[in-house]
Amino acid sequence: AKMQIPSCENIDLISSTKTGKSEKILVIGDLMIDEYISGNSERISPEAPVPVVNINDETSTLGGAGNVIKNLKAFGVEVDVLSVIGDCKSSFEIKGILEQLQVGISGLFECKGRMASRKSRVIASGQQLLRIDRETVNPIDKETSTFLLDHFERHVGDYSIILVSDYGKGVCETLLTQQIIRIANANNKRVLIDPKGTDFSKYSGAYLLTPNRKEASAATGIHITNEEELSRALRCLKHELQLQVSLITLSEGGIAAFDSSAFISQLPER
Repeated sequence: AKMQIPSCENIDLISSTKTGKSEKILVIGDLMIDEYISGNSERISPEAPVPVVNINDETSTLGGAGNVIKNLKAFGVEVDVLSVIGDCKSSFEIKGILEQLQVGISGLFECKGRMASRKSRVIASGQQLLRIDRETVNPIDKETSTFLLDHFERHVGDYSIILVSDYGKGVCETLLTQQIIRIANANNKRVLIDPKGTDFSKYSGAYLLTPNRKEASAATGIHITNEEELSRALRCLKHELQLQVSLITLSEGGIAAFDSSAFISQLPER
């Protein structure tokens, strides 16, 4: 049986974007390039038992935290970014796309020797054959972290909401993430986080997280297969991480949320 769906008006996740005035959102996280290399394959290579792909199309787009940016810009929202790129081809491509999207990039730190993530997918006849990843995934160094934190502290008052999109590529290292949450909370700014990994402790104190069922199960140790386990996982995340709203995405099942009024609601997928 499905949960009863009470009114969820008091789970006010983005009320500050509904005031009618121009709002600005800050996106923090790992930027990357998603590349798609498409072609036809009609023979096997004589060098190895692999298909030979005759390339006829190559496209690339902003990925990772860039997906959040693109979605916000599609809604006409003013967006700034706080992130790190390197001095490679993909880094220059990321910066160019952000400029085309009219995203504020004063918080984009260029780290010498760092390679921005580029995921290249080789596709033939609609089937993905291979993915090639080129990236640096080491946590950012102290100089980079200091730049990001100083920039954030100076400009935090400019934003209605802070969105953190963690892809585990080194930008959202633990200390920086904790400091961002601390500064945002001190300025009464909500931090919404799309988490990565199984240890969510670095996100403690955020307004909400948006793990999916699998991620929430791994983080809480609760195997979510029914309503009772879902409820326990939501409560566990909320109390352990001191969240204002606990939320778990359920793919076609929609979203389950638990807020300070102590009820659980399941919103249908839109």
